[in-house]
Formats: sequence, structure tokens, C-alpha cells
Amino acid sequence: MQRISTNLTLLFKFFIPVFWIVFFGSVTVAALLYQFEYVGDIPARTFRIFILVFYLSGLLLLVFTLMRLKRIEADAAFFYVTNYFKTARYPFHNIEKVVESRFFFFHIATLHFREPGIFGKQATFVPSSLRWREFWETHPGLREQLLAEEK
Repeated sequence: MQRISTNLTLLFKFFIPVFWIVFFGSVTVAALLYQFEYVGDIPARTFRIFILVFYLSGLLLLVFTLMRLKRIEADAAFFYVTNYFKTARYPFHNIEKVVESRFFFFHIATLHFREPGIFGKQATFVPSSLRWREFWETHPGLREQLLAEEK
């Protein structure tokens, strides 16, 4: 079995969100509980609303981006998708297409499944550039099949 997602998945999926939730959550709670009238020239009520909106929007951004990432491994016949708590095995014929995209400096790939599994209809991951390329080189027929269906 070969890992094709990056080792940084653990950092992106758990450590960054936990840091965000704990650090900015405590700043938000302190701003809401501490009694003050102004922060610089900003009234306390406006500052509290701003800090709460900032925290909640960052939390939503994390939930819909980084926390959805999966770790992907593959062998000769299956993709293994895990969220570090559960693992699902998908045969290659159950993959409808693979969509690769760039988002700033990230290279993101999404596996679209023909039938939904325990992780839904798709699995998003950050591929390891070297291992991802090696995987496609060792499975040229699969690459042709997935690229043909993507068009």
C-alpha cells in the first residue's frame, strides 16, 4: 500500500483547526466577558461583534476546507480513504473521476465516487507531488480511464 496524500494532512486537518479554535476562541471569550468601553477608538460593542464574526467566519472556513481533508492510500486495486478514525476501501471501478485543481500554492485533488460511501460522494485531499505522480505512472490505464470520464 502506498500513501498518495501528503504527510501534512494531519497538520491541516487537526493541528491548525485546534490551534484556531483554542487560541481565537479564548480571545473571543475574553473579549466578550471582560468589561471595557473602548478598544483604541472602537466602542466595545462594535469590537465584540467584530471579534465574534471573525471567529465564527474563520471556524466556518476551517470546517468547509481543512477539516474535510482525507488521507488517501492506494494499492494495486483499491483506494483507501481515511479521516484518521475510520477507513474505507474503494475499488478503482467505483471511482467516477479525479479532479485536480490549484488553490493558491496548494494542489488539491478530489476523488468522485460512483456510489456514496461512509465519507459521502467525494473525498478531497492534498496529494504528495512525488507519490501522486508515481501512482499515475504505475497505473497508466487507470489514468486514461479517469481522464476520459472527466471530459
